[in-house]
Amino acid sequence: MTLHLVKLCVGANGVDDLRAWIKKRVQANIKTGMGRCHDHVTRMHPRRADELLNGGSIYWVIKGVILSRQKIIGFEKRIGQDQIERTAILFDPALVLTAPSPRRAFQGWRYLQDREAPRDIEASSQKKSPPPELALELAELGLL
Repeated sequence: MTLHLVKLCVGANGVDDLRAWIKKRVQANIKTGMGRCHDHVTRMHPRRADELLNGGSIYWVIKGVILSRQKIIGFEKRIGQDQIERTAILFDPALVLTAPSPRRAFQGWRYLQDREAPRDIEASSQKKSPPPELALELAELGLL
């Protein structure tokens, strides 16, 4: 069974901000020899990691709306400067736009069943997404 994560994308004003952040992280990872991946370091290791690695993605919530996802490709243990063990969640750097799906604020991450995940938007329409506020209004009206 495929399982996904939902996480707040703190500090991003839209998908373009997230794309720029991913690009910067990938470039930094290439320079340090970590390869062409995007990672997010967290204190907790997902208890359901095996299910997440079975085709799972992280769905990014930007300003209260899920707007995109990235495929999860692995997990690595990392030791911080404070000598505390953490987990790096590794993602494919490709960002896939999704149908807008409103979400309330929460801390950490939440698991998302595959049947509840927002559908992907076709590649031909992925060039530009509406701002999160407009996407939320359109989703609430059933227009997206």
